[in-house]
Amino acid sequence: MHPKRTEQPLYGGNVAAGVMRVGDTVHRPAGPWSSSVDALLLHLERVGYEGSPRALGYDQAGRQVLSFVEGYVDPNPLDLDQGRVAETGRMIREFHDAVTSFTPPPGAMWNVAIRPDREDLICHHDLAPWNLVRSPSGLTFIDWDGAGPGSRLWDLAYAAHGFVPLAAGSSVRDLEAASRLASLVEAYGLDERDRQEFVALLVPRIRSMYDLLRRGHRSGREPWGQLWREGHGAIWLADADYVKQRMGLWVSAVSA
Repeated sequence: MHPKRTEQPLYGGNVAAGVMRVGDTVHRPAGPWSSSVDALLLHLERVGYEGSPRALGYDQAGRQVLSFVEGYVDPNPLDLDQGRVAETGRMIREFHDAVTSFTPPPGAMWNVAIRPDREDLICHHDLAPWNLVRSPSGLTFIDWDGAGPGSRLWDLAYAAHGFVPLAAGSSVRDLEAASRLASLVEAYGLDERDRQEFVALLVPRIRSMYDLLRRGHRSGREPWGQLWREGHGAIWLADADYVKQRMGLWVSAVSA
């Protein structure tokens, strides 16, 4: 009989209840979408993508088991200099390219909180600093529970909000934000047509989070209702207004 392994709670995030570290693995409550997420992560491993954890099956309690990624997570993106912002853009492009050859399993179920603009490929839907593990050896995206159908630009627009950041309350000045946005887009490798469509998506993508939290508040659906009560809805709305007021700056910044 193997000795019982110590379970260490992992905190942070909005749906982290019951997430445990056990040695070099993470055990988290499974949902109807978990097997589809496993299939996605196994595909990414097979094609050599290194920016995601590994799917390791399920434990005796039925929890999903993933590889633990060493490093730290910080919701503040400003510990990422412009070079690492560019690295993040390359990682997102590599992920999107890798997933183009992914065929979801029959009857796949996903847990996508917001209806995307299109459904061209499977996206992460929460590419943000709070889901990025930083270490000296590299960067890894975690929390793939919200993965599902979407589009490259929808995923990238959300990432831009978090990693630049495109936020009304940020200490990053407008010109620095524009420069960081340009680094993200250049590293991703958008062509001129996609760059214009990308900028046009920034406000709708940010506003979609405000709409999600407002609906959650009205319907009582969690964790969205709690985030609304904590004031996050007002923050997302202010961020959408901030970006809208500076559209000319963003267009100039990403022009090839």
